[in-house]
Amino acid sequence: MNGAEDETDTDTTAQAEPAEDYGYETYDENNLADSMASNDDAYGMGDSVANEDADIPDSEERPIMQAQVVLDRIGFGPGVIDGKMGMSTENALNGFQEANDLEVTGELDEATKTALSDWDSIPATRVVTIPASWSDAEYTDIPEDTAAKAKLERMGYKSLDERLAERFHTTVDVLKQLNPNGRPAGMDAPEGDRTAATPTPDKEQSKGKTTSYFAAGQQIRVPNIGADRIEKGSIEDRGWQQTLASLGVGSDQPEVDRIVVSKAGKTLKAYQGEKLVALFTVSSGSSEFPLPLGEWDIVGEAYNPPYSYDPEVLSGGKEDGQEYTLPPGPNSPVGVVWIDLSKEHYGIHGTPDPETIGRAQSSGCVRLTNWDAARLAGMVSQSTEVIFEA
Repeated sequence: MNGAEDETDTDTTAQAEPAEDYGYETYDENNLADSMASNDDAYGMGDSVANEDADIPDSEERPIMQAQVVLDRIGFGPGVIDGKMGMSTENALNGFQEANDLEVTGELDEATKTALSDWDSIPATRVVTIPASWSDAEYTDIPEDTAAKAKLERMGYKSLDERLAERFHTTVDVLKQLNPNGRPAGMDAPEGDRTAATPTPDKEQSKGKTTSYFAAGQQIRVPNIGADRIEKGSIEDRGWQQTLASLGVGSDQPEVDRIVVSKAGKTLKAYQGEKLVALFTVSSGSSEFPLPLGEWDIVGEAYNPPYSYDPEVLSGGKEDGQEYTLPPGPNSPVGVVWIDLSKEHYGIHGTPDPETIGRAQSSGCVRLTNWDAARLAGMVSQSTEVIFEA
């Protein structure tokens, strides 16, 4: 809504002050996602509060990105949302087609477009305002040296830009493309106004820190990801709730009975009974550490875990050396979550490099983007069957 609307609605604005401090600006008292959460009521869907930012139309149609954000919302993860067809998007389309009894082509064909038409009102992008608190957050360069990494308090985001890209399941380059000259595509610069959307064009934040292009308080256009509502009281771990909000991942996830990781397909499929309800592209194993085929159990989950760096384990017993405990954070080697398996030293986890998923090999474990790993963690339990197949 804009400022001309009925003033009686002011108590329900998307950035209403919560009764409790959760460590970040929440969307409202009933949705503990951050203040940039999806706002589908503006498009005639859902029951969330409209946001005037959503009224700024994009400068162009983005059909592939629109399909990607819809697939991402309904559990068929296209990986990094970039508006381009690629392996992860093809995998997501394969999963959606299989789940909806369509011919599995991996293409955005007419039958698939028809099946996705229920979400036509969801635009590819939306405009958000970067929370003011993001300017106060700690951004830290991650050293290459393992010993230096171990001295860090946290392996957090290197810059506001990196944090923003992960929040909207994309890359910094895509965000820059959606915001030419630092202004949301489709937004005309008001006459004489040079402050409404001024980026920090790769200016150093502070000495020794990674640079950022965007700035807190700035309006920017982002991929219109959704499924990010966090229900009040649904997450017991406060740190994990903050992580979910930071990743744009909601608390309402389907409970799954079985997950199947395909080495050849580079996918993880999640099932309720025989129904496929989610699919994510993964990296799994390498020539030196092949995926351990067979059936395994989930023995636990660790949110924002530290990482035990053991050269002997990582080299398969070929090397030894100093062991280190690396601090937690989204730039940890295992990302934001570790789903521990009954196979010793093996697990399902996130990554600091989402663009490498499905392309780079892993050390035997199963890697997903941080946002997909967090979502999967909300789906599985110790009763979920895990199958690794060739």
